[in-house]
Amino acid sequence: MSARGPKIAEAPGVMRTQGWSDYALIDSGGGRKLERYGPYTVVRPEPQCLWAPALPAQRWEEADAVFDPASEDEDAGRWRFMGRPRESWPLGWGEVKFTGRFTAFRHLAFFPEQAANWAWLDEKVRNRGGQPRVLNLFGYTGVASLVMAAAGAAVTHVDASKKAVAWARENAELSGLADRPIRWITEDARKYVAREVRRGSKYDGIILDPPKYGRGPTGEVWRLFEDLPELAGLCAELLSENASFLVLNAYAERISGAALSGLLAEKLAGRSGAIQWGELALVQDGGERQIGMSFYARWSA
Repeated sequence: MSARGPKIAEAPGVMRTQGWSDYALIDSGGGRKLERYGPYTVVRPEPQCLWAPALPAQRWEEADAVFDPASEDEDAGRWRFMGRPRESWPLGWGEVKFTGRFTAFRHLAFFPEQAANWAWLDEKVRNRGGQPRVLNLFGYTGVASLVMAAAGAAVTHVDASKKAVAWARENAELSGLADRPIRWITEDARKYVAREVRRGSKYDGIILDPPKYGRGPTGEVWRLFEDLPELAGLCAELLSENASFLVLNAYAERISGAALSGLLAEKLAGRSGAIQWGELALVQDGGERQIGMSFYARWSA
């Protein structure tokens, strides 16, 4: 333990996700991005792509699916398909397999930019050895949970969506990891963490990946800026004396990696270690363009 707290990196970093066999950012521009998800090419809105596309319009027009936003809210809208793509199809990253789906909110049931985080978490768990106990809050369809389970961790996966947890369990089966020590919890993250604190539970690593806004299974309302400080503090209480990491990720226009690093430093006062911060970015094929997708701060012992 340290009376001064962890040291914050002086400059931000960019965690870059390059394409892999089942995903690629093919092109971007004009407020959209052209991506490959396994056998399908997809066009989705991305307002920050202020430049012009590099590929000809015909390449974009040949996409298997296009998400048309209904308003300024880029998550609201509908899919338009060329042909009849499958409702779901298998994808993979490393040892982990998962299912791609055309969801109602323009996403495809996982966030590809998080691959840079998956690689970091895999390394953290493997380097620690043994069977560290880790907690994944707002775990969605479970790719990060499965990456850590494959690396040897005992994982508690928490998400308020019953459907998302069901998909996560299916992904565990698909990955051949259903027999690993993974607890699947459908509950409001704040309620679960508060109860774990009261129980005196401890974890060796925690991932905190909250949305900007959300609702719990019994109507609980989550607002990032109002609720994150308390939840981050409770997570700090759950870290074991020899904990290895706490990762905080956020998707919000008014947040920054610098702000997240300051929050972690306050909540982890008394611990040693270091806090890195910055943004996660998708790197376009060819490496000349990249799109910042979310902000992060992560503490490691």
